[in-house]
Amino acid sequence: MASTLFDWAQAPTAPVAIHEGVEQVGDWLDLYKSIGGVKIYLGSILGAILLFVGFLIATAILRRALRRYAERNSQLNQSTLYTVERLLHYLLLLIGLLWALDVAGIPMAKMTVFAGALGVGLGFGLQAIFNNFVSGLILLFDRSLKVGDFVELASGVHGHVREIRIRATLISTNDDIDILVPNSEFVTGRVVNWTLREVARRQKISFGVAYGTDKELVKKAALEAAAEVPFTLSMEGARAPQVWLTGFGDSSLDFQLVVWLNAEATRRVGAVTAAYYWALHSAFEKYAIELPFPQRDLHVKSWVEPRPRTASGSIELTGGNGMPGNDAAQDVERDIDDARRGRSEPTYPHDPGASR
Repeated sequence: MASTLFDWAQAPTAPVAIHEGVEQVGDWLDLYKSIGGVKIYLGSILGAILLFVGFLIATAILRRALRRYAERNSQLNQSTLYTVERLLHYLLLLIGLLWALDVAGIPMAKMTVFAGALGVGLGFGLQAIFNNFVSGLILLFDRSLKVGDFVELASGVHGHVREIRIRATLISTNDDIDILVPNSEFVTGRVVNWTLREVARRQKISFGVAYGTDKELVKKAALEAAAEVPFTLSMEGARAPQVWLTGFGDSSLDFQLVVWLNAEATRRVGAVTAAYYWALHSAFEKYAIELPFPQRDLHVKSWVEPRPRTASGSIELTGGNGMPGNDAAQDVERDIDDARRGRSEPTYPHDPGASR
């Protein structure tokens, strides 16, 4: 009974508290700051933030929907869907930003001054970031680099393209290492795109055999090795494996096994090369083909007899003059002889008073 009376006594005050709270929130939202003659209200700022967050959520939902659509339809061009996804993402963010500024009460006429200041800032402090952003847009429209391509940069980085982001492109190497490469490097630098036109690629495997080996036997063994490797695109037609004799080395006949690789092997250069070398070695062992090793022929034109020495151990000077015309060598030999005889003052027949 007491609790009922208490609730009845407090009931009239609840709507009043709610009304006062709403009025207080309204007063807060009506707070404004005058910037450059433009009144920016706190409520407008909060509304603009909520609107922009809503655009971010809508963008995330749209990107996820496009990715699921691409996963369900594998026959579609994945790189085209990725380009559409990125462009819609940038477009929605731009629309959301402009709309949020309008809701915040910032007139677009005032944005011209801001755009000019922003341009100056981009020209100085944000030049690299702006350059990478524009380079990323160029890559999306130019189609010279697509998601899924296998590329090799001038710096030696190679791998397949995972994402083309605002600032950098994500490349995943064969060792599953992710590398972020600035977009400008793809525009201004030298890039080798192994899968630009098609995924199949030709590779040359160099090897050598010993001199005297039958060339036709080498060709037969190499073609059998190519057939054993599952990465070979075809054993018949215009893209069948070939065996080329490329040169005569110091110790070997130099050959190349020329094969076309399928799509799965194009991105695994090191492992594919090792697989072909393994198969070649097995085929050489099967046909007893000798592998080369360095060989040198030594031709002796004449032998030089050692110079005779005297009883004291010094070198005997031939013809009484030692080394004809070499006065310095003769002086050294005399010094050696004098030192062995224990003389304190060596004798120099040419210039006894000269100091050396």
